[in-house]
Amino acid sequence: ESPEQTNSAPATPAPAEEGDKEGGLKVEGSIVGVMQRTARASAADHETLSRANYRGDVTLAWPMGQLSGWGDAKLDGFGHVRFGQGTGLTLRPTYTATGNSMAFESAGGSDETYAIVAQAWVQATWPMGSRGLNDQPGQRVEFTVGKMDLFGFFDQNSVAADEAHQFLNNAFVHNPLLDSGGDIAADAYGLAPGLRLAWIDEGEEHGWGWGLSAGVFGSGAGAHFNGGLGRPMVIVQAEITPKAHGEAQGAFRLYGWTNGHTTDLLGAEQRHSGWGLSADHKLGRDWNVFGRYGQRTQGDAAFNKALTVGFEHSGRAWGRGHDALGLAVGWLRTSSAWQSATLADPTLVGYTASGNERLAEVYYRMKLSDKIELTPDVQIIQRPGGDDQARRVTLWGLRAAIGF
Repeated sequence: ESPEQTNSAPATPAPAEEGDKEGGLKVEGSIVGVMQRTARASAADHETLSRANYRGDVTLAWPMGQLSGWGDAKLDGFGHVRFGQGTGLTLRPTYTATGNSMAFESAGGSDETYAIVAQAWVQATWPMGSRGLNDQPGQRVEFTVGKMDLFGFFDQNSVAADEAHQFLNNAFVHNPLLDSGGDIAADAYGLAPGLRLAWIDEGEEHGWGWGLSAGVFGSGAGAHFNGGLGRPMVIVQAEITPKAHGEAQGAFRLYGWTNGHTTDLLGAEQRHSGWGLSADHKLGRDWNVFGRYGQRTQGDAAFNKALTVGFEHSGRAWGRGHDALGLAVGWLRTSSAWQSATLADPTLVGYTASGNERLAEVYYRMKLSDKIELTPDVQIIQRPGGDDQARRVTLWGLRAAIGF
């Protein structure tokens, strides 16, 4: 069966910086529309060959002052409202959860615009300067609690993490095992209540920054606020950030997770654990490259290893410095457990799954003005669902984004 689709949230904006705090509340938003088309053989019903959808996001960040009785701690709040309509195209079974991560609609279907409070959290920050644990500048401890997008704090990537501006295929937006593979076990929109503790050192102007963080998030029924919080999603991450002239040149993040509310091949509850790596780096003025790897170490699912790599290149070379060309390729490896299950029961999916599902996506993002972008996008999925006899799936798309 196809993995459950989760509508991933965009990269979570950080709490307001000092300049924003002087001005108080900071409001940002966007409306993004996507239109996609595929061949008849690729659609799940062999009839719906094109589909359009839109999604809007409004975020609010505001300073909440000093945290009384807790030294130099500062408190910030963050809110995120999401609305939209349209589920996007439904494809034949693939390991990829969706080729359109912008699709957003009520899980029960709706003929009207649907809206939710996607995120609502507060964050306390303790500076660790001369009056803190040591004399090194730029160090801080953060404690965040509320309803959150896990991917705003873990598995971040500057090249492949924002479906509103970068890659649309879910397998390129986040680690495929966590999102497409379902190991976060969050709600239908990839969100969950949780808490996070982090120690971050931004480093010197030339050198390395680093960070250590851990998060605990509700999963299964607990992610929906209608079940217990036992056996949660637990994730820990270590990261290093090379810097030059005071600017980050990339990041390398290593993380591990475990979740007691994930499911096995037949849908029964089973613990899943694994580890992953997310890396991005600038090469010169125009190149930004990325790579992700994930491997499940406990639990059974249709695929248990994933590798994605790619780049974004600015349009400076052809006189369009604000445009960008993006390309990514990926491999989702069929698990031995799933291969054995489909071999033992030919009626399970109608074929014996094996090998890698292979993915590719290319886009060209055109900056039409300070607030408007237009992005043609093409995706190819080969050996979908590990079926070596299946036809290639091709998706043609066009994304339009307006920011405010």
